Amino acid sequence: MNSSRSLRVAIVGAGPAGIYAADALMKSDHNVSGPGVSIDLFERMPAPFGLIRYGVAPDHPRIKGIITALHKVLDKPQVRLLGNIDYGNDITLDDLRRFYDAVIFSTGANADRALNIPGIDLDGSYGAADFVSWYDGHPDVPRTWPLDAEKVAVLGVGNVALDVARVLAKTGDELLPTEIPANVYEGLKANKAIEVHVFGRRGPAQAKFTPLELRELDHSPNIEVIVAPEDIDYDEGSEQARRSSKQIDMVANTLQDWAIRDVGNRPHKLFLHFFESPHEVLGADGKVVGLRTERTELDGTGNVKGTGKYNDWDVQAVYRAVGYLSQNISQLPFDEQAGTIPNEAGRVVGTADSHSAGSTPDPTSTTFIPGTYVTGWIKRGPVGLIGHTKGDANETVANLLEDAPSFAGAAEPDLDAVTSFLEGKQVPFTTWDGWYRLDAHERSLGEEQGRERVKVVEREDMVQASKL
Repeated sequence: MNSSRSLRVAIVGAGPAGIYAADALMKSDHNVSGPGVSIDLFERMPAPFGLIRYGVAPDHPRIKGIITALHKVLDKPQVRLLGNIDYGNDITLDDLRRFYDAVIFSTGANADRALNIPGIDLDGSYGAADFVSWYDGHPDVPRTWPLDAEKVAVLGVGNVALDVARVLAKTGDELLPTEIPANVYEGLKANKAIEVHVFGRRGPAQAKFTPLELRELDHSPNIEVIVAPEDIDYDEGSEQARRSSKQIDMVANTLQDWAIRDVGNRPHKLFLHFFESPHEVLGADGKVVGLRTERTELDGTGNVKGTGKYNDWDVQAVYRAVGYLSQNISQLPFDEQAGTIPNEAGRVVGTADSHSAGSTPDPTSTTFIPGTYVTGWIKRGPVGLIGHTKGDANETVANLLEDAPSFAGAAEPDLDAVTSFLEGKQVPFTTWDGWYRLDAHERSLGEEQGRERVKVVEREDMVQASKL
């Protein structure tokens, strides 16, 4: 490519992973010693920040504070935000190659991983990702949510399971000071849940909670957290895990403390069950009426085996929080099992013949699709905390810059070329300046109610507020 101009890079996905990649590019040696980088972040939503805006529970303002650091990146003159653009429809990979020297995909994961047990498709059985999208005011999900179950099961022992359980167990009024929109408040205010049961297949030492997230459960004046003493059990593998990880040991200690205390009188009960493997969602007339689990026991290594003993739980709704899954991306290979785009250290693995959605290249291949990279969960799967994507970004960007001298180069690298293309297609895209306007609008809505912010839900309203 022509080294006398800026390196033009498109990043598809303006969540933390994409923004960290932009930051890594700007801090790179190329930016210091060469003519610099010019970065456009493409985002399907009218607003940036991805998982932080639409995946973090509203009562976690500490985590949402990461936005402050991301703001500083998007404020840089080398970066533009182009929001409300649906990759694959509004713009394709072939289009991006016209305008950019390289493309990084950082599209994250927003679907629920399947749980293949009988009854999982009954009415009243839900994916956690869909519920999270609802209470976080995502514009592309229904505005109402059925919350008529008095007893609810949550399957999984990660932070998403805790978020779902906590939101279900809290009252609408307790969550009102947060940024939740009116439709979410009204739904949660009418929520009938008084018992929430969280189920884990293994033991306390294998739970994936972070210590802070776990302890937050007990801070609510409305939630009594209950752990059965018989669920506190460790084998040699579990003890080794505790010795090797301070976080695992802190989680285990918290659960032990809860198991030996007297049960209090807070109105809503949240039970944390271990050694209960989901076996079947029980139904009647097509609706959830219970959950059957198989009791498990430790095998000495930290894993568990079934005991052949089953327990039936009286619940009217089941939420599976067993992991997120990325969705395939048009014109790129995709590993359906792993939920990732095949790559080596961020370089997308494939050939010209593997550019169709859902196709998986030969695993022995080391052929890379030129100028095409991934970072974040689409690169390595939906595991780890938000901050872990920084390492992904640094690795991917280092390889992109190593490859840069061999890039064919964009045919139309001018900044105006891509915006003229979008305007020609009448795509109502939003910008970083537009985010400032939307942000001010949401804060003004909150100020009217004595709250920091009220999130705007409707896509059209977000676009309109961005242009005011």
